[in-house]
Amino acid sequence: MEHVHKTLGQTKVLRDFSLHAEKNEITCIIGPSGCGKTTILQLLAGLEQPDAGRITGTKGMLVSYVFQDPRLLLWKTVAQNIAFVLQDTVPPARQQELIKKYLTMMGLYEYRDSYPKALSGGMKQRLALCRAFAFPHDLLLMDEPFKSLDTPLRLGLVRQVARMWQEKPSTIIFVTHDIMDALLLGHRVIVLSARPAVVLDDVKIDVPLTQRNVLQEPLPANHARMLALLEGENKKYFSNL
Repeated sequence: MEHVHKTLGQTKVLRDFSLHAEKNEITCIIGPSGCGKTTILQLLAGLEQPDAGRITGTKGMLVSYVFQDPRLLLWKTVAQNIAFVLQDTVPPARQQELIKKYLTMMGLYEYRDSYPKALSGGMKQRLALCRAFAFPHDLLLMDEPFKSLDTPLRLGLVRQVARMWQEKPSTIIFVTHDIMDALLLGHRVIVLSARPAVVLDDVKIDVPLTQRNVLQEPLPANHARMLALLEGENKKYFSNL
């Protein structure tokens, strides 16, 4: 994204905003409420268009998107929800391989013939992640998919996402409100200001995903610095309401 401007209604969300992501790495974006994190993903997905500036590098990419809510097809089974997004891009035999692979990785294979109404909230989110990873993508956009989950379940899914990325690396842009999720999953963590957003911090995390520990440096030091930045920006946001 190069010098992008975006206004939604009367709200200036992005002003002269620039951002780049490295190929086959996980870039995490954190920021205060209403700073434009979701808008950034929508622009990258082509669901919104910039008012000015340009977005490059995404032309011709296959894009997969995980939303805050699972957005499952309630009239299709667990397996059919994945097959639905594969039907035009993957041969039938390969579809079954991918369905089994990702449902097994997420502990959902025994529910393959169940309907979404039989799943818990965490299971639905796992299924949404299976569907997104199974789709043959170049770019995966994740919009706070763990937002409504309790801490143990959220951390478990963070680890599962890391495993799936290691199985088949792709470029991931992961928006989250949780600093620790970003530090555990991101090769790079970008901290945004209150809107209109600017980059306050841009941190490269060199520790391999499989070796990260929430109690081991540099994670605690980065967490403290990012928390202080976000607390200051949240105060600005709420004082302007």
